[in-house]
Amino acid sequence: MGSNLKNKKHLFFDLDDTLWDFEKNSSQVLEKLFFEFELDKKLKTNFINFYFTYKETNSLLWQQYGKKEIDKSYLRNHRFNLTFKKFNYDNYNENLRVTEEYLNQSPKGKHLKESCIETLDYLDKHYKLHIITNGFKEVQSIKIDNCGLKNYFDTIIISEEHNLTKPDEKIFRLAENFAKTTKEECVMIGDNFESDIIGAINSGWDAIYFTEKNPENFSGKNISNLKELQTIF
Repeated sequence: MGSNLKNKKHLFFDLDDTLWDFEKNSSQVLEKLFFEFELDKKLKTNFINFYFTYKETNSLLWQQYGKKEIDKSYLRNHRFNLTFKKFNYDNYNENLRVTEEYLNQSPKGKHLKESCIETLDYLDKHYKLHIITNGFKEVQSIKIDNCGLKNYFDTIIISEEHNLTKPDEKIFRLAENFAKTTKEECVMIGDNFESDIIGAINSGWDAIYFTEKNPENFSGKNISNLKELQTIF
């Protein structure tokens, strides 16, 4: 990985927490629902504790989904109740109602990562831009359409539509086919070390790790703000 990045032709972005501010959009909706459903009283806890427990639970379920140990409906229909149970509250039907509201409201959030549009405007003049996202098609499509992102991207690969997820090498090969290019011309930019960075590198791509922490055990290129891409490319 070096100064040859300017010679690349295709830049592939992750969506959640790389372009679309998942953390901000999701937490706003969850906080609203937490109080609407009076979960503070039912779980006998505050929103911060609930939020971090939910995030931990959700993350583990997504890992299981990525390994095909559980399916989409299990992930969707159990994550809130599994969180409830950590606070000794068990209500599957209420969990379904929270799920429905969350899935309805959360994808409509419009918060993007800092300097997102400015950076895409800059890159769009010189490169072909694409998205590869692990997620469910109806949710990811709403996010992309709602935030004014769609027109920047030549191809948008949503994992569920192809029954493949990052870091599987097959999704990177699929992306090359869609973009009519080769691995030598591709760069992956994402915030998930395992799925975005390791997945890309194992597929012969260059990768840029987007993280606000100082990454250990990674000697490759990393950025803490999307604006930095304007100096790399």
